Amino acid sequence: MAENVDSSVVATGGSPVPSTGEPPVPTFAPYLWMLCGAFAFTVMSTLAHLVRDRFAWQAIAIGRSSVPFLLTGLSALLAGGQLVVFGPRALWLRSLAGSTSLVCTFYALTRLPVADALTLTNLFPIWVALLSWPLLRQRPGVFVWCCVVSAVCGVVLIQQPHSPEGNLATLTSLIASFTSALAMIGLHRVQGVDTRAIVWHFSAVSLIFASLAMGLIESPMPVEPQPRTWLSWVELFGVGASATVGQFCLTKAFTLGVPSRVAVVGLSQVGFALIFELILENRDYNKASLLGMLLVLAPTASLLLRRHDSEPALPIQDS
Repeated sequence: MAENVDSSVVATGGSPVPSTGEPPVPTFAPYLWMLCGAFAFTVMSTLAHLVRDRFAWQAIAIGRSSVPFLLTGLSALLAGGQLVVFGPRALWLRSLAGSTSLVCTFYALTRLPVADALTLTNLFPIWVALLSWPLLRQRPGVFVWCCVVSAVCGVVLIQQPHSPEGNLATLTSLIASFTSALAMIGLHRVQGVDTRAIVWHFSAVSLIFASLAMGLIESPMPVEPQPRTWLSWVELFGVGASATVGQFCLTKAFTLGVPSRVAVVGLSQVGFALIFELILENRDYNKASLLGMLLVLAPTASLLLRRHDSEPALPIQDS
């Protein structure tokens, strides 16, 4: 997911916690919250993939955006919060880039195996490292360039077994990861805006993007269309509901734990997706694809773990 970024938390390195004279008690709570969030987002992605024969990808994206839009808006209003319509430029950068990522992600999820799509959309830490050069004047070191080379090799291996339409989906996955990085840069610059208002603003803009894609882009279903039943609508609602649950879990994880380390657990989405594909689709994995996933995920995790606690966190992509 690109989107796909956890828009409800901007975790930054804070001041040291005053010592109480007692040794800190280690807790697995933030990692469990992140694991639950990754599972929820994998459920979202799997449901989006499963309903691709009954709904256009644009309709699935609309379902993804509409449920958080309604729930976060209602939550903010009931809590007496203020929703933001216009807001600062950084908020619009976050919402516009994140919405582009979301639309691209859902196109990819209906054309690629879920594990492949999630691997490619989780390239965002590498994009952030590269974008830090022109935007933050932080030149990437040798280690970052090695990660880039590894990720590029991984993308090539993942792309090989797919059809021309699948190759287009690979490109949209890369665009999703790139725009997720832009969304993160905007998110870190948002100041003085309630977190629920940020989620609501992003959901509103992504809902507009998905609706425009529905009206402007004609795209045949990747498989033979099937008739819709009541279960189809339940599954479509499940796409948005699981995304909302995932956002809540990520909020808890980043609040309780060290963001740079907690974010690595989010990469378990790919592992969950592999299990789901084995159970639901009995997928026969190509060795080149598995090696490609490893070449992408290993440098991604390394970049996350190398970040100092005082640096802004890299929230996991939540498209």
